[in-house]
Amino acid sequence: MRESTARRLSRFHAFVYRLTGGLFGRRLVRNDMLLLTTQGATTGKPHTVPLLFLRDGDVLVVIASWGGRQHHPDWYRNLTREPTATVQVGPRKWAVRSRTASADERSLWWPRIVAAYPGYRTYQSRTDRVIPVVFLEPVSA
Repeated sequence: MRESTARRLSRFHAFVYRLTGGLFGRRLVRNDMLLLTTQGATTGKPHTVPLLFLRDGDVLVVIASWGGRQHHPDWYRNLTREPTATVQVGPRKWAVRSRTASADERSLWWPRIVAAYPGYRTYQSRTDRVIPVVFLEPVSA
């Protein structure tokens, strides 16, 4: 899929998710979806994307695959510059702090990630970069 098409579909998905409080758009490819809002690394403006996620207690786990493209997705680059962000799961929103999984953590999580959505195996085969696994930890009030 072309990047411009993927970006338009992502914006539409986020719009519908927000509009319905996650009633529509909360599941895709048999997995739960969230909205992640980061601060643009260049513009400083909010940047929202829908992402598949897994849970580890209160920590949400997202994958910076970008379909196996040779570069990281914008949201991941934004988090490397400013690790605080906001997530929305259903109608609920809260602040998170991101952290990229270490190599050991990634190797523990990768089989679970591929089991949740086998397409990630294909995405990893398309690129030389190691697809980052990102932990979104809640920020205490």
